[in-house]
Amino acid sequence: MSVALSSILLLALLALFLGAGTWIFAGLMLSGAGAMWLILDFPWVRVGAIATKVISSSAVSWELAAVPIFVWMGDIIFRTDISERLFRGLAPIVAKIPGGLLHTNVFGCTLFAAISGSSTATTATVGKITVPELKKRDYSMSLAAGSLAGAGSFGLLIPPSIAMIIYGVLAEVSISKLFIAGIVPGAMMALLYSGYIAIISTFFPHMAPKYEGEISLRVVLKGLWELAPLAVLMFVVLGSIYSGLATPSEAAAVGVFCAILITIATRQFSIRMLVESLMNTLRISSMICMLIAASAFLSAAIAYMHLPTMITEMIASLDLSPYGVLLILAVLYIVLGMFLDGTSMTVMTVPIAVPLIVQAGYDPLWFGIYLVIMIEMSTITPPVGLNLYILQALTGRSLGATILAAAPFFLLLCLGTALLATFPQIVLWLPSAL
Repeated sequence: MSVALSSILLLALLALFLGAGTWIFAGLMLSGAGAMWLILDFPWVRVGAIATKVISSSAVSWELAAVPIFVWMGDIIFRTDISERLFRGLAPIVAKIPGGLLHTNVFGCTLFAAISGSSTATTATVGKITVPELKKRDYSMSLAAGSLAGAGSFGLLIPPSIAMIIYGVLAEVSISKLFIAGIVPGAMMALLYSGYIAIISTFFPHMAPKYEGEISLRVVLKGLWELAPLAVLMFVVLGSIYSGLATPSEAAAVGVFCAILITIATRQFSIRMLVESLMNTLRISSMICMLIAASAFLSAAIAYMHLPTMITEMIASLDLSPYGVLLILAVLYIVLGMFLDGTSMTVMTVPIAVPLIVQAGYDPLWFGIYLVIMIEMSTITPPVGLNLYILQALTGRSLGATILAAAPFFLLLCLGTALLATFPQIVLWLPSAL
């Protein structure tokens, strides 16, 4: 069967099952099984045998052990007063920058993302404190919502990132190197956001009133002390990974222990909190692992159909430049991001996208960061952009107004991907140096 007909039939199966409202993991499994039966003419016994082997092997991947542990660590911190500490600690530090306290959204999300790994948790945790404070001080809610929508997505880019772990497992790329590679792009995006806020606030000063609180060395030092628990947790988790002392899974376990110690030291620990965080971790981790197992089965069906090879050869015959391949993938991811969450996008596209990228001459490590930024876009694109709905609830603004507020930061994400494509060493320099 031709590549075009095979692709059309597979897409039709995906559209049928996912469009019917089935759970995504079930839709992927049914699409894979249907492709093997209809396109490859495999008997159901063989389909079942392949499913058993693929799912069992993908479900016991040691690298995936880091996912539930990092989720648990982030959930424990989410249930503490860390967001209040972030605001109190950052406010005197950023107050004199043009844009004032709006920068607490950007830098607060950047710091919290370093212990969370989730964009929705980052947005909700930071936003529940900064939005009321900014509203009380008459800051522009449009700029506040937009900056929080964009910076909240840092939970995917700033390590430790659940999205990076999933990509590393699927693409067989070192997770530790992905974590290292995300540092410079994450800092770059934070500076782009902060720079945009400063420029807008300079030209439209009514959007960011001047900070009237006390700014002194004593106040700044007190703010740094508020950030100390978060800094310690970041140092323990990321420092152990970057120094080579621990794998991501081992570092995550140490991070959970430190997070529990922080809750005890700040007198916020309770058995109820621990049980609730465990139950939430179980739900999220089960969802992720089921998606990965279903994706592995669909990937096996795609491999049996030789689709990655055929699509790679077809695109190579078009004689597109590497930038042309990236542009096609960017459009694809932006469209998918309007309807799917980041995890589903990753597990569905990596088996085909990675061979294309390698054929175009790009490093799979570099593509992992590119893909994560593409996923970040999906968190602020309607109708499925989860950060938009979180901000709608936090700010009380309409969904349309929230989308318009997030639009400039979506464009900044596009600028960030263009910079990564033009200067790939932004991603690759630090992993090679370390």
